[in-house]
Amino acid sequence: MSALVKNYNRRRIAFKKGKGSFLYSTTGKKYLDFVQGIAVNSLGHSNSKLIKAIQKQSKKVWHVSNAFVIPEGERLAYRLKSKTFADNVIFQNSGAEATEAAIKIARRYFYSLGKPNKNRILCVKNSFHGRTLATIFASGSKKMTEGFGPRVNGFDHFDFGNHKSLKKKISKNTAAIMVEPVMGEGGIKVIPHWCLKELRKICNKKKILLILDEVQCGVGRSGKFFAFEYANVKPDIVPIAKGIGGGFPIGAVLMTKKVASCMVPGSHGSTFGGNPLAMSVGNAVLDQIFKKGFLKNIQKISKYFHKELIKIKNDYPKIIKDVRGLGLLIGLKLFNNQTNFIKKLENNKLLTIKAAENVVRILPPLNVSKIEVDLAIKIIRRVCKQTKV
Repeated sequence: MSALVKNYNRRRIAFKKGKGSFLYSTTGKKYLDFVQGIAVNSLGHSNSKLIKAIQKQSKKVWHVSNAFVIPEGERLAYRLKSKTFADNVIFQNSGAEATEAAIKIARRYFYSLGKPNKNRILCVKNSFHGRTLATIFASGSKKMTEGFGPRVNGFDHFDFGNHKSLKKKISKNTAAIMVEPVMGEGGIKVIPHWCLKELRKICNKKKILLILDEVQCGVGRSGKFFAFEYANVKPDIVPIAKGIGGGFPIGAVLMTKKVASCMVPGSHGSTFGGNPLAMSVGNAVLDQIFKKGFLKNIQKISKYFHKELIKIKNDYPKIIKDVRGLGLLIGLKLFNNQTNFIKKLENNKLLTIKAAENVVRILPPLNVSKIEVDLAIKIIRRVCKQTKV
């Protein structure tokens, strides 16, 4: 009997090794892994360049306190600044911590302006921003917050796509609007580009901040470094994690100079955030993602993947209701139970994972090959054929 707490409904499968897009189970079976740690292993399993970076840094220094300058973190922050909207960066260990820090920064910003009551964050109902006490209440999900009272105050919610509701919820105490450009856990729902533009206009008009949570959809997953780039908007604060570490725990909050000015020594901290080992891995990830043609290739292969999935949907219109997503953050909304479908995919050696709204989430590594995508398409088509309507 496992000594682990049963807070996960784990599948009865374990792995002994991974390479690229594939995982090898302890029983010797080979699986095409299109979960990749839920968009974490951005460059696949056992990436040789990430291994080299870890080995090299591990022989130098793993961890020092943020009481000292960490050159590896300085370099990673500068590179993020050079390639994005951001002027400044704070490093964390995870997406939940990054989102939590984003909330703190937004509130601290208005506090520094002498407006301590301007501290409420407006979010999409049933979104996902992490598992800390603050972020579960930011998500506005009854399921996630059940049993974790008292309620963490300071969050208001509007329904996805309901602009009238959004505008009504903005008050004199609203500090920021926080949304995911592509809702991952929430069902792979893409916020339209025009909508992101409108959010930016509303924030400008109301003089509040725009936080775009790119923990899951960022760092190349969409085919651009950030998903919001398609809308050509400039946010104020962006939390990231998952893909930036390629499997190693790294989170970060990117922000404009205006917002960063409120963060003074002692206002926020992290024991492990920004440690030399993590920062070395992050730099190795960026070496590959910033390589010429890398993001263009994601756009090309994801376009092909979406096109082929739509063909399957059209051939099996009573099984697949919708093909959703952006880039290599893909969802298949089904008519029937997603759990059975995911199990059948697993039996055919393709690993996928759930999202809300009866969606099967598909998350290949960003360097996935066309051959591997074709294999996934073949398996999905086979399972559709095997599925009784």
